[in-house]
Amino acid sequence: MKNDGYLEKILTAKVYDVAIETPLEAASAISRRMGNHILLKREDKQSIFSFKLRGAYNKMASLAPRELARGVICASAGNHAQGVALAAQKLGAKATIVMPVTTPRIKISAVTARGAHVELHGDSYHEASLHAKALAKRHGLVFVHPYDDPLVIAGQGTIGVEILRQHPRPIDAIFVPVGGGGLIAGIAAYVKRVSPRTKVIGVEPVDSNAMQASLAAGRRVTLAHVNIFADGVAVRQVGKETFRLCRELVDDMVLVDTDEICAATKDVFEETRTVLEPAGSLSLAGAKRWIERRRAKGKTLVAIASGANMNFDRLRFVAERAELGEHREAVLAVTIPERPGSFRELCALLGKRSVTEFNYRFAPGREAHVFLGVSVSGREETQRLIASLHRHGMPAVDLSDNEMAKLHGRHLVGGRAPTQSPELLYRFEFPERPRALMNFLTRMGSSWNITLFHYRNHGADVGRVLVGLQVPEHERVGLRRFLSELGYDHADESRNPAYRFFLK
Repeated sequence: MKNDGYLEKILTAKVYDVAIETPLEAASAISRRMGNHILLKREDKQSIFSFKLRGAYNKMASLAPRELARGVICASAGNHAQGVALAAQKLGAKATIVMPVTTPRIKISAVTARGAHVELHGDSYHEASLHAKALAKRHGLVFVHPYDDPLVIAGQGTIGVEILRQHPRPIDAIFVPVGGGGLIAGIAAYVKRVSPRTKVIGVEPVDSNAMQASLAAGRRVTLAHVNIFADGVAVRQVGKETFRLCRELVDDMVLVDTDEICAATKDVFEETRTVLEPAGSLSLAGAKRWIERRRAKGKTLVAIASGANMNFDRLRFVAERAELGEHREAVLAVTIPERPGSFRELCALLGKRSVTEFNYRFAPGREAHVFLGVSVSGREETQRLIASLHRHGMPAVDLSDNEMAKLHGRHLVGGRAPTQSPELLYRFEFPERPRALMNFLTRMGSSWNITLFHYRNHGADVGRVLVGLQVPEHERVGLRRFLSELGYDHADESRNPAYRFFLK
């Protein structure tokens, strides 16, 4: 790495007025199960339950008195907001935090409790950020970027200093959650200078992979859509400076899905009795995926537990998906003969496996479809079970990776649309704010009949909605125009096998 001063910036960072040196703890049970020595860097133990106070305070403590006197501003829906509010409180500065209108009340309260002024604007971080920058320019406020600032990066880099000091023996890899890239850029800037053999590996959700896509393209890319389940890393474009550092210093990127994040959350809870937020569990999920992919054994691996600002409402969803993420549960659509005794035959074929879910409704005809959840020991057992069912005349389709089936289909088994009417099925993410549904219905008008509507909220700032619509063939162009103008993220599920088996 060229001499850009990051080593000095990190070693002289002003963070410990507000931050503690968090413990590096051995995850004994997880290590035994995974066959590697796994340590958790417990940034969830900070006063704001996140590492974000390091970078925010280092930036603000470096401002000139006249800059602090003008006040600071940032845009954030979560942990960065709390870091800036805490730093402002400590330094006696006024802070304005622009948050999307969809931000949960608990996060707004946490910021205002530290004396910061909250202004709600827009439905997304992007809109809030544009508004915050406009306010900064209008009122002469100092904008504190959540990741793309050398002083913020240096503040986060102090985590790397602590890790190498706390574990002086060789570390094979450090796994870091990646959103805009400030945390991994800071850790890599220090670790690759002091312990170049230690791999620094970034972890992103598979559907929020701005850094991985940018590194693969050799330039910063902007994602059209990001899944905000792990909202702490839901960034459409990484920073310029963070991308430059990551392109030079980061060894690898690992992508994980929602179920794997939930499984890692359960792992940490069973190990520590702490519930991490999804972004906080991301690095452990990535470490597990990397171990599985590499068939690694006996390695010393560090995972950053980056935060624990978990919305209580999400716990139901995490518990529902954790076993799927660990491949200890399979979800199947099983076709059985519609005759007396079929249930008994199916249960006999399951043997001693525990049934976690069983959804069925009588259907006219010679076949019926069962939505089945069953405990398994891994993907291999799932495939053996499917093969066994097929041999006995009960073909099965694995729905364990089918998002529509897991979010909606399992709750709707038994309802069928009229066979004579054309029906299309769409999965939407509605912004969690008043009149989002009314906006949908008003824009759609009364031309098309709604044949199915299923809504679920998991404590995030979007609601998951499944909608069935009867749309004549000659009006499909109008439907596409409506979907484009509506602006809600959506997916066409009309050919989803779960729809075909249980709802069509």
